[in-house]
Amino acid sequence: MEKSVAIITGASQGIGRSTAIRLARDFSALVLVARDRANLGSTAEAVKAAGAKALVIDSDLSQPEAAKSVVDQTEAAFGRIDALLNIAGGFQWDTFAEGKVDSWDRMHAMNVKTTLNACKAALPYLLDSGAGRIVNVGAQSALHASSGFGPYAASKSAVHRLTESLADELKLKGVTVNAVLPSIIDTPMNRRDMPKADFSRWVAAADLAAVMLFLASDEAKAVTGALIPVSGRV
Repeated sequence: MEKSVAIITGASQGIGRSTAIRLARDFSALVLVARDRANLGSTAEAVKAAGAKALVIDSDLSQPEAAKSVVDQTEAAFGRIDALLNIAGGFQWDTFAEGKVDSWDRMHAMNVKTTLNACKAALPYLLDSGAGRIVNVGAQSALHASSGFGPYAASKSAVHRLTESLADELKLKGVTVNAVLPSIIDTPMNRRDMPKADFSRWVAAADLAAVMLFLASDEAKAVTGALIPVSGRV
């Protein structure tokens, strides 16, 4: 793969960590971003062990100036950006009747603004790359929201629309924009919260990472504006 530098947000754990380790086999340098620096170090060590350089940045991407700083540091360290994988985000279950409006604001900040700000900041460099890739994380539950999923599903639905709109805007400029739509990811937190579930039906983080790697690759140059379900057997 000719691509060399990718930014991965939410890289400290879960999907972000698994994706970083998988991409380290194909990219020469990864920029690992998360709000909390605590776990980024171990991700960086795993990335280096897989053969890629790693730059660690703790940043709250819900703030536009923070996203710009990440991009500026990436450009200073590596001189280019070939791919942006927007994995940073969060989940909150809250019913409409008993929940607070703050839940909607929080989900919008964590899921929409982080993606929007990172895309906006990185776009000039992705255009310069000649074959830039943006891969976002949507959600299967945003296609049909059940009780308690309103704030989360609304924010992820916005990510879907952002993906489609930006893909259309960039389709003649060499940058593809796609999103994966996972169901339940097999993470320690989900196992803790749903101890009686059949974990074998869930999506392994490594399997989701493989789909994201494809979308970030040269082989996916004909795919843009796609919302790809990755739902396991849920």
